Amino acid sequence: MKERIAEILKRMEGQYGSDLYCYLDYYTPWQLLVATIMSAQCTDARVNAVTKVLFVKYPTVEALANADFDELSEDIHSVGFFHNKARNIIACCRKLITDFGGEVPSTVEELTSLPGVGRKTANVIRSYVFNEPSIVVDTHVLRISNKLGLVKTSDPVKAEFALMKIVPKEYWSYVNHWFIAFGRTICKAPTPKCEECYLRDICKHSK
Repeated sequence: MKERIAEILKRMEGQYGSDLYCYLDYYTPWQLLVATIMSAQCTDARVNAVTKVLFVKYPTVEALANADFDELSEDIHSVGFFHNKARNIIACCRKLITDFGGEVPSTVEELTSLPGVGRKTANVIRSYVFNEPSIVVDTHVLRISNKLGLVKTSDPVKAEFALMKIVPKEYWSYVNHWFIAFGRTICKAPTPKCEECYLRDICKHSK
């Protein structure tokens, strides 16, 4: 497995490079936190379209903490599950102010204490804001990790810890970046382009 994962990572780095960038648009840590909360079961493109307007209307953590629930729900209507997300965003921003002085914390424990923040969102923040190696397991990472035979689980948290055991730590933050690119271009759901795949010879699913 060690040699196989090393080869997968080597090929992915050759395809996508070693530059890390986030697919969500943001300027401050709290903006990335809010955008990631909204990204659940929604495309990054749709979230970016919403936040482009949202962060002008609500330019600070305090502004979102004091937002009217119904108005904010309408503002983010197009991202889906908007009532729940609006409730979590307001509560999250309020807790940022009361518990963390308005600053986004850096540990998984602190981040997951915020309303609407699970391990996936916490790891996004740790990876892109604090440059802490973190494996972000979203739908792409979960699906592709299973197809490549790296994990055997439908549970994102179990997949995260399984990947942490086999992926060298210096590559943790690249897993999400590369697997998303791979999932969007080659290993698409539900019809992967196996005939074009540069991992075809070492893919469990292909065999």
